[in-house]
Amino acid sequence: MKICGLNKTTLLDYPGKVAATIFLGSCNFRCPFCHNSSLVLHPEAEHKISQEEVLSFLKKRSKILEGICITGGEPTLSADLEQFLTQIRKLGYSVKLDTNGSRPYVIKELVHKGLVDKIAMDIKACPENYGILTGLPYPDLDPIRESVNFLLEEPVDYEFRTTVVKELLTEHDFIEIGRWIAGAKAYYLQAYKDSPEVLQPGFSSYSLEELEHFRNILLQTIPLVEIRGID
Repeated sequence: MKICGLNKTTLLDYPGKVAATIFLGSCNFRCPFCHNSSLVLHPEAEHKISQEEVLSFLKKRSKILEGICITGGEPTLSADLEQFLTQIRKLGYSVKLDTNGSRPYVIKELVHKGLVDKIAMDIKACPENYGILTGLPYPDLDPIRESVNFLLEEPVDYEFRTTVVKELLTEHDFIEIGRWIAGAKAYYLQAYKDSPEVLQPGFSSYSLEELEHFRNILLQTIPLVEIRGID
């Protein structure tokens, strides 16, 4: 397992809990707006943290921290993720998994074995625009749809979310996304923010008023839609 980062305390990555965030290297997408480009493109060059070091830290902080967020990269690519989460669960932590939804069989296995409490799945765009937003010429949407359907049907806590990049997403995307995940329990519009770590710098965010317009479109089919990341 390529553990490339550890944020020891966060109030943002696992809403409602004092948490730590663990960053795993490698990803099967090449989203041009990705903020963790080094984890995606050059995970082998990143400083590695051993599982033992992370578990030792979590054991010491078990009376302070409540949850662990596993993110990346794409965490479900890690072959020993199940074993790692089993060890974290033994320490009594609640676990949130961030994923792009491309490996539904891993998500299902972790949920069915009781190793995650919450799934945060990225919805990159409406299906017809997934190639542009993932940086893949021919993305396989069947696994993505399978993950969406699983979360909509299973009694596991989850949220869907989209990073709203002005140059890549339009009103049409949100009309179609609203139809696609209709009835979802929670969906978040995340305002894009540029940074030096972005895979392809130079994108921008919509204004709050424009994001509110997209939110109103989505509220026609999704009961809870919120906006994140606006200062």
